[in-house]
Amino acid sequence: MRLHHRSDGPATGPVLLLGPSLGTSLRLWDAHVPRLAAGRRVVRWDLPGHGGSPAADTPATVAALAALVLELADELGVARFDYAGVSLGGAVGAWLAVHHPDRVGSLALLCSSARFGTPGGWQERARAVRAGGLGELADSAPGRWFSPRSGFAATAAARALVDDHRTADPEAYAACCDALAGYDLRADLHRITAPTLVLAGRDDTGTPPAYARELADGIADSALVEVPRAGHLAVAEQPSAVLAALRAHLRRDEDAPAPEAALPDRAATRADVHRAGTAVRREVLGDAWVDRAAAAATDFTAPFQDLISRYAWGEIWTRPGLDRRTRSCMTLTAMVAGGHHDELAMHVRAALTNGLTRAEIREVLLQSAVYCGVPAANTAFAIASRVLADLDNEN
Repeated sequence: MRLHHRSDGPATGPVLLLGPSLGTSLRLWDAHVPRLAAGRRVVRWDLPGHGGSPAADTPATVAALAALVLELADELGVARFDYAGVSLGGAVGAWLAVHHPDRVGSLALLCSSARFGTPGGWQERARAVRAGGLGELADSAPGRWFSPRSGFAATAAARALVDDHRTADPEAYAACCDALAGYDLRADLHRITAPTLVLAGRDDTGTPPAYARELADGIADSALVEVPRAGHLAVAEQPSAVLAALRAHLRRDEDAPAPEAALPDRAATRADVHRAGTAVRREVLGDAWVDRAAAAATDFTAPFQDLISRYAWGEIWTRPGLDRRTRSCMTLTAMVAGGHHDELAMHVRAALTNGLTRAEIREVLLQSAVYCGVPAANTAFAIASRVLADLDNEN
């Protein structure tokens, strides 16, 4: 069997494979591809009997599904790749990271698990689908997939995902249920050596945050992110939050310390540095914030905006010696110590974009209480609380 797939981005870029959830197609990743493919070759694939993949001879184990993904990578001439997958797609990636560590550069497990409940539940679902098709399951999909607090279930994007569920091949879907019934990687999580992002939707009832914690606890080099107002398909429901966490994770290897010869060329032109700085500033602070700053610039303040774009963002934030998560921790502490309250609020948002969790931001502020003073930290907690509340309201 040849899996249906789609490639986006430069053919010579580092490869990122994206795996789907049961009942969905490569459409699941539509909101993410434009940004992920800016410098990468992004390859999305469909499960057997889903989207454009054929249904005949659908394998009934995660190991066999993973073998199909490896065959696809081999066919594309890809020896090593980064991998991100949702639910069953994540299980495929985790199996590959355990059994083929030489192929997986980094791993992202989104709303996934080391074991998906009890086998009996999946076996019963497989029997029901073989007997009655997918109509009833598709009708109930919004309640299983999306948070009732987000309102996403009423959108056209959600309806398109449900349509993919409805048109999947019943026998292929049932075989994938059999694969989930037989999947249990809990004893092998310690064998995953690839840097791993584990992401959970806070309102996910299928793979709740406790499942994500088990993954993160078992994988040595892992980071855990929880997304509010997100259910099982957080990748579609809260694309901005998921994309920020995923891009920060993928930058880990890119931002690793490099030999001095590989550091940015200090002889680069002023325009080059400004462009690089502006790109990083947009990635960290968001397009809307940077656009507002640019629109508000006057003849009097424009030189300062140019200075921070070149000096702070172009000269410092672009250096490979520290990853952006670490830079965010340091910046938050500096803002607390200096009493720079407006900048602190801005960098709380930036820290989330750079992959810090709310719990990690809290730890940074607690640390600052010891070394910057309790009154300063007290104010910082109040500011951060307001920012996080605003973000919850925005979502």
